[in-house]
Amino acid sequence: MKTILIALTVGAAAGLLGALCGVGGGIIMVPAFTAALGMEHKNAIATSLAVIVITALVATLNNARPQTVVQIDWRIVAIAATGAAVAAWWGTDLMHQLRSPVLTKVFAITLITFGIKMLITK
Repeated sequence: MKTILIALTVGAAAGLLGALCGVGGGIIMVPAFTAALGMEHKNAIATSLAVIVITALVATLNNARPQTVVQIDWRIVAIAATGAAVAAWWGTDLMHQLRSPVLTKVFAITLITFGIKMLITK
């Protein structure tokens, strides 16, 4: 029951931040799955990506409703998704080869780098 509550809470937080900020939820789920559920980093990444599929689908359907002010640029979606899909395939192969501590460091450096850039850029 504790695992279910933790996973539900983490999922809700990731879904909310994903919808508000456009993040995939991995910035919440990966650290939470490793710390609160004791998952290995690789398992947390794979699990987070699977959850993000559902989160992204639901948020996209809600944003695509005709009565919303937000408009999705489907041309950019097609172009960016093509690049993202190819890179994701290669990235998962690379992730399988790396050790979890290395992935944790890459994840932390990425978050810190982009966080600092967002704080200092207008």
